[in-house]
Amino acid sequence: MTDHLLDSAASLLDAGDACRIAHIRTARWISHPVASRAHNAMSLLLDRPVTLRPRGLLLTGPYHNGKTMIAERFAIEHLRQSERQRIWVIQTREGAGLSHFYASILAGLRAPQASGWRSLSRAGEQVDHLLDSLKPRLLIFDEFHSALRGRRQDVKAIFSFLRRIARVHDISPVLVGEVAVYDAVHDTEEMGSRFDTIPIPRWAYDEDFATLLDSLETSMPLARASDLSRPSLAEIIHELSEGLIGEVVDIVSNAAIKAIRNGEEHISEATITTLGYTPLSKRRNAPLRREMM
Repeated sequence: MTDHLLDSAASLLDAGDACRIAHIRTARWISHPVASRAHNAMSLLLDRPVTLRPRGLLLTGPYHNGKTMIAERFAIEHLRQSERQRIWVIQTREGAGLSHFYASILAGLRAPQASGWRSLSRAGEQVDHLLDSLKPRLLIFDEFHSALRGRRQDVKAIFSFLRRIARVHDISPVLVGEVAVYDAVHDTEEMGSRFDTIPIPRWAYDEDFATLLDSLETSMPLARASDLSRPSLAEIIHELSEGLIGEVVDIVSNAAIKAIRNGEEHISEATITTLGYTPLSKRRNAPLRREMM
């Protein structure tokens, strides 16, 4: 019986172990309520009328909790459906000040950087020219907390730039990152008034978490049902993952691979226990680290 699997996963049951393991290791999209709220909020920004003071959006929460995938999924779906690209994803570079921030934008817009890109005036002119030419509606700045590690005046300059492109180019900035992004934006009422927020929190141990596990199980090509959402197993996964969706996927994927290799063809409490999985918050003091001393 393959009722516990999606058709795409069920079709792999007769494939070799290597093929099934490769499928498990492939990145996958798992829809969930918080992701839907974030996508709806970005859709409203994308479809809004022209305005002198376009609003922005914050997608903030802990590390390894799916923020980047939520943003990138929205951008990809837009590309599939739109005749013209109106959303661009910018990977914010490490480094303080506008010069690094401009470099992030130029790379994200796939533009060659001028030889004097460290000249703020030259880089600023190039960025303005590109924005005027491409006319993006949303600029999604992933890992935006990377731009907050400089001096206070550097951060103020970046926020001033975001206000200007909103006003001059009618762009809604979407800032994706850790909770420090929320704190920095709301450091002043003037900046905080320009952004709505969709928090991407850790998952609670509740019905939504059980639904997440059920959805994840359907994509794992195992011959037998694991019933990941049953309390005895779900509690272990939640405890080890600490409510981080990236950790949940890693745990379940590693357990599924182990179940294929040992011939059990389903994930049990024993399967996960034998992984020896260390929660993210405890890795700094894990036995493996002590072996390096």
